[in-house]
Amino acid sequence: MANKIDVNLLSKEVMEYLENYVEDIEEQVETVTNEVGKDAVKELKEKSPHGKGKRNKPYYKGWRIKKDRKVANEYRIKIHNATNYQLTHLLEFGHATVNGGHTKAIPHIRPIEEKYKKIFEEKIKKAIRRESL
Repeated sequence: MANKIDVNLLSKEVMEYLENYVEDIEEQVETVTNEVGKDAVKELKEKSPHGKGKRNKPYYKGWRIKKDRKVANEYRIKIHNATNYQLTHLLEFGHATVNGGHTKAIPHIRPIEEKYKKIFEEKIKKAIRRESL
């Protein structure tokens, strides 16, 4: 004998399930984003140029993660250098010197960015498929 269910109850149950699924995915996206961001900051601190001399606030120690929640359906973080933000572009791409020369570029941001984009994408796909992270 087949069980019968009212159409209104079925739609209510389906909507409830989908709402729970969305909430679960949002939580996992936030968790994965924070985890990958922290790993990226840690690697930036390791691979950034250390420089010569003694500064009060060394460049490599300035990497920070900033959580930036703008819209309910969107979760963002920003990774930036809080102490010497002016140096990021100059070090990454090189710059002209006073005597007409050009400094050597030290690409340290872009390789880490590309690496963690791939890691982030893989972890988000696993979260959506509900595979274990």
